[in-house]
Amino acid sequence: MKRTGAQILWETLLREGVEVVFGYPGGANLPIYDAMPNYPIRHILARHEQGATHMADGYARASGRVGVVLVTSGPGATNTVTGIATAMMDSSPIVVITGQVPSKLIGYDAFQEVDMTGITLPITKHNYLVTDVNELGRVLREAFYIASSGRPGPVLIDIAKDAQQAATEWEPDTQPIILQGYRPEKRVNEDEIIRVSEMIHAAKRPVILAGAGILRSNAVEELRQLAEIAQIPVGVTLMGIGSFPANHDLHLGYMGMHGEAWVNKAIQQSDLILALGMRFSDRVTGNIKNFAKNAQKIHIDIDNTELNKNVKVDLALNGDLKNTLKRILPYLKRMDHSSWLEEIDEIARDSRRRDIQNKNNVNELLAAHVIYDLWKYTQGESLICTDVGQHQMWTAQYYKFNKPYRFITSGGLGTMGFGLPAAIGAKVARPNDEVWVIAGDGGFQMTQAELATLRQENIKMNIAVINNGYLGMVRQWQEFFYEKRYAGTPIISPDFVKIAEAHGHQGIRVTQRSEVESAIQRARTESGTILLDFRVRPEDSVYPMVPSGANLDEMIRRPEEEIIS
Repeated sequence: MKRTGAQILWETLLREGVEVVFGYPGGANLPIYDAMPNYPIRHILARHEQGATHMADGYARASGRVGVVLVTSGPGATNTVTGIATAMMDSSPIVVITGQVPSKLIGYDAFQEVDMTGITLPITKHNYLVTDVNELGRVLREAFYIASSGRPGPVLIDIAKDAQQAATEWEPDTQPIILQGYRPEKRVNEDEIIRVSEMIHAAKRPVILAGAGILRSNAVEELRQLAEIAQIPVGVTLMGIGSFPANHDLHLGYMGMHGEAWVNKAIQQSDLILALGMRFSDRVTGNIKNFAKNAQKIHIDIDNTELNKNVKVDLALNGDLKNTLKRILPYLKRMDHSSWLEEIDEIARDSRRRDIQNKNNVNELLAAHVIYDLWKYTQGESLICTDVGQHQMWTAQYYKFNKPYRFITSGGLGTMGFGLPAAIGAKVARPNDEVWVIAGDGGFQMTQAELATLRQENIKMNIAVINNGYLGMVRQWQEFFYEKRYAGTPIISPDFVKIAEAHGHQGIRVTQRSEVESAIQRARTESGTILLDFRVRPEDSVYPMVPSGANLDEMIRRPEEEIIS
């Protein structure tokens, strides 16, 4: 079959099961767009290439499939960099396809030429520059395999324009992909499996730390069985939220810099840490030197480079979590850690009073009220996509996720502007789910142009803007550590209600607690996108907070005068 490079691309995407791509056309990828109408793949036109990349990322996280981005060269390609780095930090499988100037012009500073493989080398699992049409089919198949296997992540393919236009005899390749030196499927040996069970049986005060690897590996059920058999409480990282039901008796809660105080204290007092699919990031450990000093540590992860990288452990297992936990379970005997659980409950009683704002009405509308009420009126069933900042932390604390794959956020890179476009991708992946964006007034303005994408694609979305008139998280740091010198953090926003209406959506302003329920219910029941502008207390802070460099249990707690009884 004689095929152009553009045709090979679309036919290969079809064979990889691609149903939708997110993109933006330009001169260097016009041959691809010219061929697109002949193939049954939905194209969603973003308003910015960063938005397109976040959409593909949200699609991947919500569907478990590879998200696809299609953009042109030069600024179109470089606009994807933040989205690629976001996907890399959070292990999200996307394939970014960028157009490039004709091969004979590469290296001569042609119009809209940029070295995308050089730029993205540190933030991709792998990348390619394709100048020969005969390589394109193979490269595409390899890209999907690399993005989705092992520890997932982004792959970039930069395709010269002449390789898109050239024609060649082409037959689809159906042979298994084998890449020299790439062995994503790793198997833990039996001695290590036995050693894990022995360490669990010897522990008196064990804690499981569940990260995003549980979700990526689809090991939710295996984690539940492990926790119940050995009666081990489970703390979750930000990216691990949803990996263990929030309503389960063994669920400790969210841990780390803004995690629950009792979770952090339990970790510090434990004698065994079982870390599953998490990175031991600085936001989780606090001062590494004093992190759970009296605990033995087991770390299981599919990525060998994460083992003993940040925290030195007593036993490191390199393998797929689902497979590894399945093999551990038969070796476990039922255990009783009731005294340890009672001790944690005692810690939690005081902590809940200190750190959680009471849900009763007060004179002002608090962000915690909004998140709590959103959880209450959606029964915790919605798919939530957050932006980055205080609202993200409040969501982690106040919205209780009992099911997996319902919380999508930028954890590793902390990308402001992520929430709205990621939610578009998630809604495309799961059109029957109720999807909410929770964003701050600062981050929302970074990608609010994607409101037009919602309108053009007729996508129903519910948007909650937590509007406090500040870049809230930065302002909080300035309050705590810079003597309230609010340099650069007060922010004037447009009228979000009018912004929504200008894009053909509805907008509702909420200023009192008594208005929250009706606004949420209206957003849930009416057709079309509705944006809720919640005017919350300007100078409110997220508690607890572990200062940078402090020990995990050395938290700034809510002042007594702010405790609402």
